[in-house]
Parts: sequence; C-alpha cells; structure tokens
Amino acid sequence: MTSTGAGLRWGILGAARIGRALIPAIRAAGGEVTFLGVREPNSERARAYADEWNIPAVGSYADALASDVDAIYNPLPNDLHLPMTRDTLGAGKHALTEKPFTLNADEAAELEREAGAAGRVLLEAFAYRFQPHVGRIMELVRGGELGEIRAFRGAFGFPLTNPDDFRWDASKGGGALFDVGTYPVNLMRLLLGEPQSVTARARWTDGGAASGVDMGLSAVLDYPQASASIDCAFDWGDTATQRLTVIGSKGTLDMSGVFHSNTDKPSTFTITNAAGSREETFGPFNAYAGMVAHFQRVALGQEAALYPPSDAVAHARVLDALYASARTGERVEIHGS
Repeated sequence: MTSTGAGLRWGILGAARIGRALIPAIRAAGGEVTFLGVREPNSERARAYADEWNIPAVGSYADALASDVDAIYNPLPNDLHLPMTRDTLGAGKHALTEKPFTLNADEAAELEREAGAAGRVLLEAFAYRFQPHVGRIMELVRGGELGEIRAFRGAFGFPLTNPDDFRWDASKGGGALFDVGTYPVNLMRLLLGEPQSVTARARWTDGGAASGVDMGLSAVLDYPQASASIDCAFDWGDTATQRLTVIGSKGTLDMSGVFHSNTDKPSTFTITNAAGSREETFGPFNAYAGMVAHFQRVALGQEAALYPPSDAVAHARVLDALYASARTGERVEIHGS
C-alpha cells in the first residue's frame, strides 16, 4: 500500500453523523478520504453524503475494503464493529474502530489477534484521550499532586429522544454503558489502572435485563486503596452532562465537559487543596485530529502506539463485568487473561 506522505488514504464505512467529525480531522492530520463504503451505494443519501464531503468514490463495504486505501474508519452500529474490523484487517488495511470496540472481551481479543497476524494498526477511537486537558489530568494524578487517590467519580449522560436510534436496540449492541458510560470507565482506567471488581445497577427498557438495553447504569468499581463510581444514562434532563471528580489525600480535581473531543471554547478544571483553589485552562482543540495524526504516525512507523489493542481488550473486560453485575445484581470480580 502507498500513502499520501504525511498521512494515509482513508476509507469511511457508513454515512454516520460521527463521520462529519472524522472526515475533516483526517484532512487536518494530512490524510486523504478517498472512498465511502455504504450498505446502499446507489442511494440518494450516500451520493449526497459523498458530494457534501467531496469523497471521490462510493461503493459497498466490500468495495471500500478492496479499494486502494491504507486505513478504514468504522463507525457502524456496534454489532458490526467485530465483523467489519475483522474484514478490514484481513484486507490488509489499518483499522480505526469506534467505541465500543466490540460487544465483549472475547471479540476484542479476536481483533487483537487479527491485528497482530496482519501486522496492521488497530485503535479504539476514544478521541477524548488526545485532549491536552486529559494529558494534564493524567500527569497530576500520576505525579502525586493530589496525593493517594481515594475516590473517582465520572458521569456522562444525555437525552436520547429518537426512538429509532440503534442505541435502543439490544441486537445492535445498544445501551447507555456502551455509548456514554464507556467514557468514564476508560478515563478511570487511565488514571487508576484496572479495577478488581464491580457492582452495578441498571434501569432497563422493555424486556428488562433479558432483552432490553440499559437506559441508565450506575456502578462502583473497587481498587485496593480507592473506590470509583460511574453513572451514565440516556434520559438525563435536556442537555448532555459530563462530570469528573478525583479526590486524593492532598487535594481534589473537578471538571465539567471532560469527554469533549472537539472543543471550540477553552476547557478548565479546578484543583482544591490546603492552599486554596486554582484553575488550569486549555485552549480549543480538535482531539479527533490529534487521534488521527497519532494513528497515522504509528502506521507509518514513526512512533509507538499509545493505546495498543491490548488496552481495548482490558477495557472490554471491565464492561463485561459491569453488564454481568447489572444483570445479576451481584458483585463481579475482574480477571485478566
């Protein structure tokens, strides 16, 4: 395969709304979007999407994988992450796959093996991790300014009002944990490492835990010296809610809007300790472009992956445990492989 030099040639699967964030990010990172693969290539919607974003070629998913691209971005419904990413790697392409990476840890481990066998880059698309404020929070926590961490509290929710959205469909991997709860779980792992056990409770749509999806989920995750809690939902108020609180033996950090991936306004968090309170502010930043730029540098052999597929597997184990606990009402231990 060949690249455009500073970046790669990309194919996009589907005409999803999130693509409207990734396409300009790919271009900002020096990449080129050359193919749109969709379920119905001749549909008016597909042609309009390609025209709107100036994508020169449109075809089926299979056409996209067979085209002369270097990498594929997969933002399809959650149940298609495994098969289409597996096919992407099998076609010799690098793969950037939306969260949730897969529907369970076994599927995630399968993709890890496929990426290794193919020698291709595989990344779960948590763009927020590339925000400067997230890097600074990691530095503060790991550097000890807050002391020993005693508690982590993360929340992400928004009103999902479209009854036809696939996120209400259990067969497509819907649910609040997979869509928004996965963010505070991911940040918790960045800051504290892997939890030992979880206890979760969920509110389910019709069908309950057997066949419904979680419209809201809350959980406590246990660490040797700390307790973490996460909350997520599709029915909180009229606007999105994003909150982070990290409490340590020497201070507390608070932030709203922590999971935004593309900020057009400054981002600020507050640290409170014995000396008082101070704020740290970061300018607007497109973390989608930051993520794509890193992905491309890894694919071009210019730097090591910050988040290899093994990280996505470990993350999926925590989500598995949370769902198992929410369905049974029992505390669930987490064991790595």
